[in-house]
Amino acid sequence: MIRSVIIEDEAAAREALKNYLAKYCPQVQLLGEAVNAQEAINLLHELQPELVFLDVEMPFGNAFDVLEACKDLSFETIFVTAFSEYSLRALNQSAAYYLLKPVSIEELIAAVNKVQQQIEKQQLFNRNKIILDNFREERLDKRQVILPTLEGFEVVKMEDIVHLQGNGNFTDIYLADGGKKMVCRFLKHFEEILPFPFLRVHKSHIINIHHVKSYHKGTGGVIMLSNGREVDISPTYKDEFLKTFR
Repeated sequence: MIRSVIIEDEAAAREALKNYLAKYCPQVQLLGEAVNAQEAINLLHELQPELVFLDVEMPFGNAFDVLEACKDLSFETIFVTAFSEYSLRALNQSAAYYLLKPVSIEELIAAVNKVQQQIEKQQLFNRNKIILDNFREERLDKRQVILPTLEGFEVVKMEDIVHLQGNGNFTDIYLADGGKKMVCRFLKHFEEILPFPFLRVHKSHIINIHHVKSYHKGTGGVIMLSNGREVDISPTYKDEFLKTFR
């Protein structure tokens, strides 16, 4: 059983989640619930659950205030949120589990199963700390990104990523230190979550423009990067690339 609590200020949403968990996620043992940030902080320190269903916005603070006040505790978090491009991008960068309101039963089951697998394999790491660090960091290019690899997860600073290249169902990520990571995500995923200075320049390539060393003209052109790699630019993306240097 996964010892869990729900933190949600909307009564209807709270009851719906409780009913879904009871019916579709019997492995979840619900220990308690809270309706605002202060109640949540007290409850988490008292019960010390393994899993927290955490509403992003609530009275007297938000989800990140709760995580900050409970950073001495270890638990997995499934965020529950209304759509916000800003918050979803940050959650995706941190490989966080989240559910959009109204909660989908299928997505709830999938999120709980993923958490259960992490607990059973004892592959827990302090994802909450990375989420907090990313929300504190005002410069988007200074944030961290969690990369799901074949072996598990790796945490990388965005500023250390030079170039991403699509590789079928995977993405190869080239780092400033010469390292390379094969990540279990399509290139499109990174186009959606990585902020400027990351720029798509080809159907198979995304670059960090801070690592551009030179550009050579052509039908599309060729970019030389700081790690010595050359990347072709598609004519489709050429104007956008050149605009960033004007």
